[in-house]
Amino acid sequence: MNISELEKKENEGVENIPSLERRTFLQAGLAITGLFMGGTVLSLTSAPKALGALGGMESVKKYPHSPHYSMVMRQNLCVDCQLCMEACVRTNHVPSYGYRTIILESYREIGPDQKERIFMPVLCNHCNRPPCVRVCPTVATYKDKTTGIVMMDSKKCIGCKTCMAACPYNARYFNEEVRAVDKCNFCYDTRLSKGMKDTACVEACPADVRVFGDLSDPNSEVYSLVHQPGKVVWVLRPETGALPNVFYMNA
Repeated sequence: MNISELEKKENEGVENIPSLERRTFLQAGLAITGLFMGGTVLSLTSAPKALGALGGMESVKKYPHSPHYSMVMRQNLCVDCQLCMEACVRTNHVPSYGYRTIILESYREIGPDQKERIFMPVLCNHCNRPPCVRVCPTVATYKDKTTGIVMMDSKKCIGCKTCMAACPYNARYFNEEVRAVDKCNFCYDTRLSKGMKDTACVEACPADVRVFGDLSDPNSEVYSLVHQPGKVVWVLRPETGALPNVFYMNA
């Protein structure tokens, strides 16, 4: 297969992506370049001229929230030390059977009889169009109007677990102690609301895999990484139309 054939294969199905999803990513300065793994991974790249979303404070007006909290995963740096998971458990009082962030493991072939082990940190993607919020019958799960963080109000949760079934990322669990669904909220109640800059998992990571910040701020590190020229950024399960705010890239 030559380069042109490879590019054609990588971009198969791109024309079928909903126009609203295209516009949303363009507003973040990203152009859709391909679909991979049967549509479960969306390839993006920097689009400097997309709707004027880059190069000035004007871009802040393009985002639904301010701050517009997001996280970037520099996936190839992850070594599965699980210090991020341990920090999350301590900070957010996660029970032994629960989780707010996990690390998935897979293998890919790199040569004859050679495989490379790959680690992928996963957590709530705090989607712009969260399916979990849409299906909750009591509005126990909701998207904060200021920060865009997808929150849980345990007092309103009736334990129907509909949101768990709707989540494309399997990012929720049922907390038996409080009889309510729990999930990552970017450490809002335990850290952000107290003036801390980073989430517990970001602070604990020794390899700088995770970067957290305000995607609507052109001076933030997450903004710089997502819009870095020449770098491809991707999101998980784009076919759901959830428009995640957790981005993946290689360092």
